[in-house]
Amino acid sequence: MCEKLMVLAGIVCLGSGIVRAQSMGERVTCQALQKIEIPGLLVLSTEDVAEGTRLNGNGVAMPAHCLLHGEVNKHTGANGKSYGDTFELRMPTDWNGRLLFQGGGGLDGIVQPAVGGNGTFDRPALLRGYAVVSTDGGHAADPKAPLIDGSFGSDRDALADYEYRSTQLVMDAAKEILVRHYGQAPKRSYFRGCSNGGREGLMAVQRYPQYFDGVIAGAPAFHLTRAMIAEAWSTMQFSAIAPQNAQGQPALRKALSDSDLQLVAHGVLAKCDALDGVKDDLISNPPACNYDPAELQCAGEKTGNCLSAAQVTALKKVMGGPVDSHGKALYSDWPYDSGIAGAGWRAWILGSDTMPSINTLIFPPAINGMALAGQPPPIDIFHFDFDRDAARLNNVAAANLNSDSTNLAAFRKRGGKLILYTGMSDPVFSANDLIRYYKDVTAAAGGEKQTIEFARLFLLPGVNHCGGGPGLDSFDSLTAIEKWVEEDVPPGHIIAKGNAFPGRTRPLCPYPLTPHYNGWGNPENAASFACGK
Repeated sequence: MCEKLMVLAGIVCLGSGIVRAQSMGERVTCQALQKIEIPGLLVLSTEDVAEGTRLNGNGVAMPAHCLLHGEVNKHTGANGKSYGDTFELRMPTDWNGRLLFQGGGGLDGIVQPAVGGNGTFDRPALLRGYAVVSTDGGHAADPKAPLIDGSFGSDRDALADYEYRSTQLVMDAAKEILVRHYGQAPKRSYFRGCSNGGREGLMAVQRYPQYFDGVIAGAPAFHLTRAMIAEAWSTMQFSAIAPQNAQGQPALRKALSDSDLQLVAHGVLAKCDALDGVKDDLISNPPACNYDPAELQCAGEKTGNCLSAAQVTALKKVMGGPVDSHGKALYSDWPYDSGIAGAGWRAWILGSDTMPSINTLIFPPAINGMALAGQPPPIDIFHFDFDRDAARLNNVAAANLNSDSTNLAAFRKRGGKLILYTGMSDPVFSANDLIRYYKDVTAAAGGEKQTIEFARLFLLPGVNHCGGGPGLDSFDSLTAIEKWVEEDVPPGHIIAKGNAFPGRTRPLCPYPLTPHYNGWGNPENAASFACGK
């Protein structure tokens, strides 16, 4: 209701209050935005950015735009620390009338440049004429630990911002500023994010269904508490078979060597690669792929051509997902895919020679993220109790932190469109878990026919977390959702490419469809494939 009032009468919701904007048509220069007065908003700085400016001295040249740094909900927490939702809003001189909210990552805590794109997209949204906003999620992280500092969890207000509220607060402020600067509200509002940004996108769909016309949620951390449990599980399984370093700590990176992971990847490809009609080092029909790493187990001593019995057992336990002492699943299993040999999989799960022995990418987020449960003593990831600690984490944090509601009726009713995607070799959030979630959304919506009218899921073979890996991880999801929202043209497929296979293109098909080779065209060209069951 508030959004309609804003458009029709210049009235804007900012947090819990309603303030009157300047009359429609009146424009405030970038410099003058420094002095605007909006309850709850602090304008920290404004700057006219010249055309051709490159962020950090490199990257894509930006168009001319106004850059505003601001903060909402500034307050002193119960712990005496200062908190607030700091954000940056970039407003191009040649505005196309659209606003993109750029999702965060990890445990947030830093303001990423609001350009609306990264390595997995063709062109940043700012270059397309979008106004783009990004935020730190309601807290500033320790500069030595960006994206993994969970200390803010001790403040209930800051935690609520991270969990769900920051998107609403910053979006309200951004829309009001756009009205001031351009003299009109955005005609369309979109959200795009991956990982925690994907969780934030799904949270907006569920809690704030009127805020966005289209949402793109990649590798969403929608079962974040359960994924943290899986992180503890994988760490414990691999640490049990890893040699110890001089300090008596498990050297996780040595639990499986690069050549060991290549053996698994080659084994999966040998069994499942050709299921889409062509052998191309991509498993494009994952539902048909059934693989057991026991096929690689050594008959005798460990060699470079096989896995030890301990390695096979640990790998099967990790890929099977965490369970409690009664065998009850606590998260999800994981698909076997060629991306298990990708650098991203190793970095997250095992670490590398350039990293400290226990400093995998999941290790700090798991420990700090568990602190969000807000109950001391801290959880020891190497001695995690999958009965007591798992229940504690879920009981305290899951209700507000997880964005796992399958009732998307309000978003669907207002005409919203949702694109979900994930890498099949994502080591952080299981692709199988997202597939199951999509199936549950489908059931709640009344069936596949009803669901594909507003929500579609795309699976990326070989791709690790939010990109990377031996797959095709570059695709234009923003154009796809624009056409769906604004022209009522749903994405029958999205063309993908990637550095892992130069010159190759493939169609990403909406689940449960998969790409199949037609048998005669150029196998490097997406036009030679069709989506089907």
